[in-house]
Amino acid sequence: MPSLADLRKDYSLAGLLEKDLAKDPFRQFEKWFQEAEAAKLVEPNAMTLACVGADGRPSARTVLLKGLDGRGFVFYSNYESRKGRELAVNARVTLVFPWIALERQVIVEGVATKVSREESEAYFHSRPRASQLGAWVSQQSSVITGRAVLEDAMKALEAKYAGAEIPLPPAWGGYRVAPETVEFWQGRRSRLHDRLRYRRDTKDGGWTVERLAP
Repeated sequence: MPSLADLRKDYSLAGLLEKDLAKDPFRQFEKWFQEAEAAKLVEPNAMTLACVGADGRPSARTVLLKGLDGRGFVFYSNYESRKGRELAVNARVTLVFPWIALERQVIVEGVATKVSREESEAYFHSRPRASQLGAWVSQQSSVITGRAVLEDAMKALEAKYAGAEIPLPPAWGGYRVAPETVEFWQGRRSRLHDRLRYRRDTKDGGWTVERLAP
């Protein structure tokens, strides 16, 4: 295994200047996301979701971005999972998109709220049938005795819903993170990285752009 010193590198692929930014963070994100797709990054919509529970203990996991518009960033989950329980008591979250191959990351801080039941229904029924059944099978974050518990439940549900539409589970749906800040981080030489942050103006709802020291 190489020493950690051997893993150091200087970032040099690109820069990020204020004059190059889109007028709002959603358009800037779409631009960078398209570039991540063009670079054929593996799952560019993968993002780390960090929450804090009632006990003040932070937790983080990787989820997939499934929607984006001027209202925010959307992902789907079991509402009774650990993250669901945490969001029920503290809706403030952070999202991180680690586009390491492009020497970039995007950091979103905001508030998560559940999307409408209709929106969750539409997305749920766009998923592969096996994934729909999986949402019923998994009591996410609960302790189980072994994998056979999942496999047996899957077989039972396949038989139950054979030839029928699979309904949306009552404890499954989407969250939308409405951003308060969105930071675009571009690696630069000598660790003098570009960090440009959009901050929501609470008075008029517009966006202020700030440069942060690296």
